[in-house]
Amino acid sequence: MSFPFFAPGALPFFVYGTLRPGEVNHDLFLRGRTRCETPARLTGAVLYDGPGYPYAVEEPGGVVYGELVTALPDRYEELLAALDRLEEYAPGDPSNLYERVAREARCEEDGYAVLAWVYVAASAVAVHLRGQGKLIESGDWRVR
Repeated sequence: MSFPFFAPGALPFFVYGTLRPGEVNHDLFLRGRTRCETPARLTGAVLYDGPGYPYAVEEPGGVVYGELVTALPDRYEELLAALDRLEEYAPGDPSNLYERVAREARCEEDGYAVLAWVYVAASAVAVHLRGQGKLIESGDWRVR
């Protein structure tokens, strides 16, 4: 198993856009707060191009590529709150653009599966994207 142990309830994050290494929000939000970042994929979702950032939309048969990010144990709550603010996510808020959901992601290196937090398009956003959005066929925001 290549994926590091994490504390119960402290799920890793699956990131697929501006939080990936080399992207604009990686250093702003993740630098100094993570223990491990490893290439991974999320099945059951497709990727749409947004205004400077992507949206994962849940859809059977789809694949999205990104990284699994494990927070440092003493920085987990801080990172969770920072990412919720970045994604403008508040539990139960009908105006959310994203919803934070727990989904299974797989490490690219060895296929190890882990439950992770991922921000997916909220229902109203997903409906709009399916009808009028630009699908990223590769499932990888860097290859669009």
